[in-house]
Amino acid sequence: MDPMTRPPSALTIAGSDSGGGAGIQADLKTFAAHRVHGLSAIAALTAQHTLGVTAVHVPDVGFLRAQIDACFDDFDIGVVKLGMLATTAVIDTVVDVLGDRTAPVVLDPVMVATSGAKLLADDALAAMRTRLLPCATIATPNLPEAELLLGHAIANLAAMREACLALRAFGMPAVLLKGGHLAGGDTVVDLFADDEGIHEIVHPRLALNAHGTGCTLASAVAANLCLGHSLRQACVEASDYVHRALQLGYRPGRGGVLVLDHFGAAP
Repeated sequence: MDPMTRPPSALTIAGSDSGGGAGIQADLKTFAAHRVHGLSAIAALTAQHTLGVTAVHVPDVGFLRAQIDACFDDFDIGVVKLGMLATTAVIDTVVDVLGDRTAPVVLDPVMVATSGAKLLADDALAAMRTRLLPCATIATPNLPEAELLLGHAIANLAAMREACLALRAFGMPAVLLKGGHLAGGDTVVDLFADDEGIHEIVHPRLALNAHGTGCTLASAVAANLCLGHSLRQACVEASDYVHRALQLGYRPGRGGVLVLDHFGAAP
């Protein structure tokens, strides 16, 4: 890359994972693996490792706004990725700040950590539905997140297809619904849905328990959009990237969950 050329940057607004496997740390690794300059605005701090989440702290929303404004004031931001936005006040702040911006938004609607720890306040679910989803270009929920957003179970592939339509009704141009939590079968089917229909993204199921896959997938989608790919192409390539990173995953901590190998999986 020509050092005199200003490349597009990707901004993640999300929570920090002190263990380095998920959250903003996973986002920035993913951006770097795709050779995209990564920016960050920390919306939450977690005391976290491969065994679980032990504490959560949400910084002042005024400081969050200052971080976002600082990034937009200096960098050419090609895409914004949203992760853990824990409270209604945080969601409102992010939506208000992004309202004047034109960058596409990739939303990972984080609600519960892999360990089971709650990462979204009870009263923030309504704000996510009514304010956050409509401002997203694409959302990347897993099945438990989609079930919380829609208020009903999603038990099979046919129900996943219906869920894609219901999620898009919140106002998003596209949805990438992840099927890893669907029980049974030798394959994992993710569904990408936009105005042209529903496209299946299929990979062999891996018998692994991993940490940070949702953050990584959404960040890979964001990085690919930043590189000029279409929404559908960005999602297909992001899903392939996560699959490779899972295959190469490792265990840096004492917990049983894998951390993804972002750079070994780099495209």
